[in-house]
Amino acid sequence: IGALIGSDIGHTLDEVDRMHADEAVNKAHDAELGEQISWNNPESGHYGTVTPTRDGTSDSGDYCREFYETVSIGGKTEDAYGVACRQPDGSWRIVQ
Repeated sequence: IGALIGSDIGHTLDEVDRMHADEAVNKAHDAELGEQISWNNPESGHYGTVTPTRDGTSDSGDYCREFYETVSIGGKTEDAYGVACRQPDGSWRIVQ
């Protein structure tokens, strides 16, 4: 979950949290702009959202999307913006 992985709250996500969050990020790559993709882990009680906010291209011409992410853990919510760009093989790489 891109932009939040390095944050304090990102370090508290367990493997199942990350799996659910990564699934939401993957869905957001193809979602309409502004469509909020939610995830939750009923076992940990952690949850979040990923919302694509803008499309564009990088300096090298790659198709990129800006995302707004939230993660809530134990009543504390953090948010962040990130950018992912589609690679020639079709995969996505977090660039910001």
